Amino acid sequence: MKKSNIKIVFTDLDGTLLRQDRQIGGRDLNTLHKLGKAGINRVLATGRSLFSLRRVLPDDFPIDYVVFSCGVGCMDWRKKEILTSNTLPKKQVQKIIATLIEQEIDFMVHKPVPDNHHFHYHRARESNPDFDRRLSFYADYGTPLKVNAVYSCDASQALAILSDEGQFYQICEKLRNVRVIRTTSPLDHTSIWVEIFPEHVSKGHAAEWLCDHLSIPRNSSIGIGNDYNDIELLEWTHYSFVVDNAPQELRDRFNATSSNQCHGFSEVIYRKVFHYDE
Repeated sequence: MKKSNIKIVFTDLDGTLLRQDRQIGGRDLNTLHKLGKAGINRVLATGRSLFSLRRVLPDDFPIDYVVFSCGVGCMDWRKKEILTSNTLPKKQVQKIIATLIEQEIDFMVHKPVPDNHHFHYHRARESNPDFDRRLSFYADYGTPLKVNAVYSCDASQALAILSDEGQFYQICEKLRNVRVIRTTSPLDHTSIWVEIFPEHVSKGHAAEWLCDHLSIPRNSSIGIGNDYNDIELLEWTHYSFVVDNAPQELRDRFNATSSNQCHGFSEVIYRKVFHYDE
């Protein structure tokens, strides 16, 4: 078998490694174990917070590192040690809140790491099923935002759940010096979510930081994703793939593999790392 130069593999979780039933297939789980035995670093690059991640993965899940909340932070998964985290300063948070209220957008503002599963929320519309769905999932951790009060805390991110695509471009136009990332709701797989982070935060920036931290060159990396919040990661990794259930726009830009339902992750790893089809 031809020796691979790959030292690190980044993969998204929801819609990439996890199937639609939010379970990982046996073949993909075996592939993760095989990567570990080969000494290759396994990294989840997810939009989930650590709190949300632990709801779907056991503590002994076979990975080495986690890029969480789209790059807000990075954790050594085996040691359960947070290696880096980022925050929005309160003045930027105040600007974000004022802009989203002005645009009549439903949103949540999350506390800094490690408490970023706690949030304040603001409802602008009477009906937003996906917003309500997320509130119900985290009912014990959300607090209504006091609109007329000055928000006096830093934040890890803001999350807006939109009614139409045009609002995304309005947010991008109004908010400067922050990172505005579009993604598809992991809840109904249709609604548009917009995540607002410090300017230097993305999965791609986190991947670059982690490779520098581990002294791994960029040309020894693979990235696999499925959605818009994976773009910066896939632009940075040397070998980049999207699963077949990704939006057409992403499939036109990056190499394609089979869907998350058909072990697209394993297909890439066996082709690029182990150099044969399972």
